[in-house]
Amino acid sequence: MMDRLTHRGPDGEGTQQLPHAWLGHRRLAIVGVEGGGQPLHEPDRGLWLVGDGEVYNHRRLRADLEAQGHTFRTDSDHETALLVVDAWGQQALDRLWGMFAFVIAGEDGRFIAGRDTLGITPLYWARAGNTTLFASELKAFDPHWRDHVEPFPPGHVWTPGEGLQAFSELPERRTPELATLIAGHEHDPEPPPAVLEAIRDALITAVERSMRADVPVGALLSGGLDSSLVCAIAGDLARRNGWRLPTFAVGLAGSEDLEAARRVAAHVGTEHYERIYTEDELIDWVPEVIGVIESFDPQLVHSSVPNLLVSKLAARHVKVVLIGEGADELFAGYSHYAEIDSDAELADELRATIEGLHNLGLQRVDRVAGANAVESRLPFLDFDVVELGLGLPARWKLSGEDRPEKWLLRKAFEGWLPEDLLWRKKAQFGEGTGARQVLRDHYAAMVSHDEFAAQRGVVDPPLRSPEELAYYRLFQRHLTGMDPDGVVGRFAES
Repeated sequence: MMDRLTHRGPDGEGTQQLPHAWLGHRRLAIVGVEGGGQPLHEPDRGLWLVGDGEVYNHRRLRADLEAQGHTFRTDSDHETALLVVDAWGQQALDRLWGMFAFVIAGEDGRFIAGRDTLGITPLYWARAGNTTLFASELKAFDPHWRDHVEPFPPGHVWTPGEGLQAFSELPERRTPELATLIAGHEHDPEPPPAVLEAIRDALITAVERSMRADVPVGALLSGGLDSSLVCAIAGDLARRNGWRLPTFAVGLAGSEDLEAARRVAAHVGTEHYERIYTEDELIDWVPEVIGVIESFDPQLVHSSVPNLLVSKLAARHVKVVLIGEGADELFAGYSHYAEIDSDAELADELRATIEGLHNLGLQRVDRVAGANAVESRLPFLDFDVVELGLGLPARWKLSGEDRPEKWLLRKAFEGWLPEDLLWRKKAQFGEGTGARQVLRDHYAAMVSHDEFAAQRGVVDPPLRSPEELAYYRLFQRHLTGMDPDGVVGRFAES
């Protein structure tokens, strides 16, 4: 299992055998580079931890724990997670701000597994008899275990004695501060200026938090609104601290995204890198991409091929990349949201989409980054931004003839980008880079209509197109015997 995950952690490996547990870890060093090797050990309590992700508020929690007499041996954010659970119990996981998945094992027989609320950091498990296995990717599991694999649910903690328990969930109600800002304006067609300011402040703070690392940081820049805003903020913060933000873009020659990315980079003043690929390259990368992302969903494949190529480019220069994932789900950026004209229906749809991110968009983000030994940071999915976004009246997110998608987000950042880029119509990443149509045409032609009719029922729900069947065949080559039901998320048809 460790060997199958070498790509996720080229900076080191470690294992620990206990009477009731075996822990293994592949390390990508981002925070606490010198002393953060895993498994982390707390010798006074006989505890060990292996984990993935980042705890952004670890310094504040560390100060609280030190004030109570706890001693730290490393600068690792995961040591803070270990001592938080030991000192305050497993329900204290809701005090960890960031993206994480980890297991803790104790010499006294304790065993605890937990995953962050949004499922940004991956975690899978498989249970059979008295044995439970955990891993960050599906490919880690032996073929004879693959029928048992399930996603570990976000916002949950598990122990052998108490089973699975929720420790956190998406916020259900507005914070008092937001309620005060909205009071008296909830039914207005537009929000008051104070709400727009709150959106700006929350995202700026989230970007600043996401840039904290002990290694070089850059940003993926597609030229779309979300990544452009992240780059505008990060570029400004970098400039104030005396350095230039590296940005990275890919696309077919002449693609809309490449041109838009160049203009954003020039406007922001980043150190910009790009890669121009050919149609043949796109087609040839698909088999490897499907093995990387562990999915056969066409929409995910379309976006993942350029995403893999831009991540390979970024990995030559940085170890952390900022990306714009999450804005569409918080601010109603997808085209099908435009068909909704009910506030309540849109609010429910956005919440459901965010809850399903962990095995769709976030799966692509994690696997592509992990395959290239870089870490993705997602400012739009910082919990403060999520809490604010879900608390805003959905009527301000409705789109129509006079109001483009993500109007609220665009309005909040007027002046941060050139007007035509700020109000540029959304294109899916695979569409804007030129990948979508190229891949659709090629892979759909690989499956005859008779083959599709005979084999589309191999999964439930059935495969939706000859193109998806072609991708499913490649998926089975990489993950022989894997039942995708409940493990592989699939977008609604578009």
